[in-house]
This record gives sequence, C-alpha cells and structure tokens, in this order.
Amino acid sequence: MQKISFNLVEKNANVEIPENLIFGKVFSPHMFEMTYDESKGGWIDPQITKVDELALSPAAMVFHYGQAIFEGLKAFKQVDGKIAMFRPKDNFKRLNNSAERLCMPKVDSDFALEALKELVAVDKEWIPNRPGYSLYIRPVMFSTDPVLGVRPSDTYKLYFLLSPVGPYYPEGFKPVPILATDKYIRAAAKGVGACKCAGNYAASLLAQKEAKQQGFSQVLWLDSIEQKYIEEVGTMNIFIQFKNEVVTPMLTGSILPGVTRMSVIQILKDWGYNMNERNVSIAEVVSAYDSGDLVEIFGTGTAAVISSLSKLKYHEKLMTFNENEAGELGKKLYAEITGIQYGKIPDRYGWLTFLDNV
Repeated sequence: MQKISFNLVEKNANVEIPENLIFGKVFSPHMFEMTYDESKGGWIDPQITKVDELALSPAAMVFHYGQAIFEGLKAFKQVDGKIAMFRPKDNFKRLNNSAERLCMPKVDSDFALEALKELVAVDKEWIPNRPGYSLYIRPVMFSTDPVLGVRPSDTYKLYFLLSPVGPYYPEGFKPVPILATDKYIRAAAKGVGACKCAGNYAASLLAQKEAKQQGFSQVLWLDSIEQKYIEEVGTMNIFIQFKNEVVTPMLTGSILPGVTRMSVIQILKDWGYNMNERNVSIAEVVSAYDSGDLVEIFGTGTAAVISSLSKLKYHEKLMTFNENEAGELGKKLYAEITGIQYGKIPDRYGWLTFLDNV
C-alpha cells in the first residue's frame, strides 16, 4: 500500500462552521488527491494537501469527452463522540463500477478508504456536532490527457472534498412535490444510467429547470423505451407503498443503484414488509391512487436520506398526499437510518466504518 504524503495548512484551533449551512457551499481546508499515469504504472503520488485551484490544460480530455465520475457519502459525529462513515465501501465499489463503464482506471478500494479516513481525521473539527448535521464527502475522478482525440485518457486525477452540511430540510422533515415527465429521458438500458457520471446530471438539468418553473422540486423519470415505467428521481431512488406491498423499480441498467436504496430494502425486509424490486408503471400508480390502494411515495438518497412526496403530477393528473407532514413509513425509515448514522441505535448491519484513534 502506498504511503500518503501530507502538506497541511496551519491548524486553526477555533474552527467556526456557519450556522446556516447551504449544501455544498462550505469546504474544509484539506483534500486528498492522487494521479493516474499509465506510463508510470498506475496510481501515484497520493497526498493530503490544502484545497487549491486545479491546473488543467484547456485540451484536458474531460472538457471534451466527458470522462468524469463522482460519489457522495457522509461522515457523522455520533452521540458518544465517535466519528463514523456510512457504508463507504459500497460507495467505492460503485465508483469502480462507474470507472469500468467509462473506461477509466479502478482504484484500490481498501487504499481509498484508508486515505479517506486519514483525510477526515485531519479535518475532523469540520464535522458539525449538531443534530442533523454531517460532513458530506465528494470523491471525484476525471480524465486529464491534453489531447484532442476520442479515446480513453492515459492520465486521471482522483480527489476527495469535504463539506460540512446541515439538515437537508432546515425547517423539518417536509414532503416535496415531484413532476413525472415523458418529455425527456434520463438514461437508457445498456447506457450509463447506472453510473454516477457527470453527464447524467447535465442531461437532467433542462427537465429539472422546467419542473421548478411549474412549482415542482424534482423530476420523476420514466423508462426510455415505452415511457411508462417509473425509474428514479433526479437525485433519488423512488419507493411506492401500496396497501399490501412496497415497491422500488428494479435495476435495469438505467437506474443508479443507490446506497440508501440498498439500506431501505434491507430494513423493510427485516421489518416484515412485502418489499419487492420490480417494474412499476406510472399507470399502476395512478390507478392505485384512484382506488385508494396507494399509501405513500418517498425517495431515498445520501443528501436527504428520505424524501416523502407531497404531490406527484403526471400529465394532467395531480396526486396529492400530505403537504405538511412526511408519510409514516418515510418518517420511520428516516429515524432508523439516521439513528444508525448518529449512533443512537445499534448498527446491526455493520454499515458504519469508524475512524481509528479519533
């Protein structure tokens, strides 16, 4: 395993984290970075250094051919003072899956995890010690060859950024309005929909913008072929609770396999719910709503953990739920997952990775 070098800024004994954190706006002073160079045998020069501007050639291949992937996970200050990360091994596994699909080099997951633990330990004062607050972690990999030619790059940069974040819903766990669209598609099977790559998010922005103009928070995407099966929300996986079943769309290659999604599936099965991964059409949802068989819809993701829907619109059909309070199952799942993350309840799944000697 390679040795990490350190180039640290002078420590500030009195770190002041803003009270009203806006997601992704504030960063800790250090980052981890590492370079991949095919001619030098792979990944080299791992270091924890101060956050600074990147120097890239205008011809860097990432700007032209889009080899860029990322991840998102969190570290938490637990109620007993320990520092824990939630399922980081699964995030690095997904990073490598994205890398393979985009013809990028994989990372040594064990080394990446140790490097991340070192980085979080260096900037541990930036983990907020307030209820609902955490340290968001953003691993990023992108191509850097200064070549105008359509091929995989021979050089890459990997870095980890840390950002203290507050509760996703500062005013409480509130439901959100979602617009289902068949005007655009997010991804197609056999494409890169199952990857956390930058291009997927760029392709979603226009639909997101149009949804917000109509008063909706996000877009619920449908499948690319028949435009009738539910897939995912722009930043979340989706779950539908019917009277006798909880359903989430099965992974068909065009849906991001969310880490929170995996966690919710496991918890619901352990709780005895009839939890199924299958195709679910928007028509089935509308029919269940009209018949009274639709109980609740919620999304899952790293940032918000659980997001209940206040309303869902598809064409001219508006399905309304409780606009002031999240659904019962959503609230129960939120309490369970955050309880594990903050150490309020036992981690019976082994999902937490703790920092050593911190």
